[in-house]
Amino acid sequence: MKILVVEDDELVAQALRIILSDQNYAVELAPDGQAGLELVEIFDYDLLLLDVMLPKLDGISLCRQVRSQGYQMPILLLTGRDSKHDKATGLDAGADDYVVKPFDTEELVARIRALLRRANSSTQPLLEWGALQLDPSSCEVIYQDKLLSVTPKEYALLHLFLRNNRRVFSCDAILEHLWAYDDMPGEEAVRTHIKGLRQKLKTAGAPATLIETVYGIGYRLKPLNAKHVPAKPPEKPTLSENQPESPPSHSAPIAFNYCRNLASLSGKSERPSRRVGESSVICADAIS
Repeated sequence: MKILVVEDDELVAQALRIILSDQNYAVELAPDGQAGLELVEIFDYDLLLLDVMLPKLDGISLCRQVRSQGYQMPILLLTGRDSKHDKATGLDAGADDYVVKPFDTEELVARIRALLRRANSSTQPLLEWGALQLDPSSCEVIYQDKLLSVTPKEYALLHLFLRNNRRVFSCDAILEHLWAYDDMPGEEAVRTHIKGLRQKLKTAGAPATLIETVYGIGYRLKPLNAKHVPAKPPEKPTLSENQPESPPSHSAPIAFNYCRNLASLSGKSERPSRRVGESSVICADAIS
């Protein structure tokens, strides 16, 4: 899942990136409200995390504009103001929740999970595809009762496929969903992660084609009811008794198959303090 953090304090923004990346979220940063609005209009996000006091376009106004344009993703506001009036103003602007600085990181992550669950309440908490299971609450991947040890990106890939189990994802679409725009690798990174994930699933007993390649398009989960049907050899035409056999042709027409390929668009860091936003010193220690 992808989260946009709109925060003008660079130290706080980087600390939030570390916290959320550690929870397997793809995180993008915007330094002001206007830049945040432009990103919302270009990319798809699962949640917005907005500071209220922003340059160019404040968080409340940004929230109103996002809602006025029809976007329905959850919005969580961050602010140093703790008055009931400020909270009511943010919620009336279209925000779904409101967190006061300095905040506890565990509480912040829990609130984000709750908002994302609410936004995806139509889906089952446990994602399943045959013998494959993914538990978003524990971030565990299981195949036939075997726990798989997967990397954060491999987990994110499976989560993406299981949430959209009938969709084919191109490399570009996978990159857009799982990586931040300012840290986006090439298509080879996608193929490398797919290869590693396939190998781990195969070791657990899954078929090698569980993640299926749709040539010229991308990747998907293999349909559960798909069966391999061997091709029948072409039948030889029968000649009637009174029909003479035609002489072989010396000039056979040549057929060309044109295949269209889809174009591709192409620290050291420690965990931050449990309370973020109390001072710039705390955030500096978190990302130094």
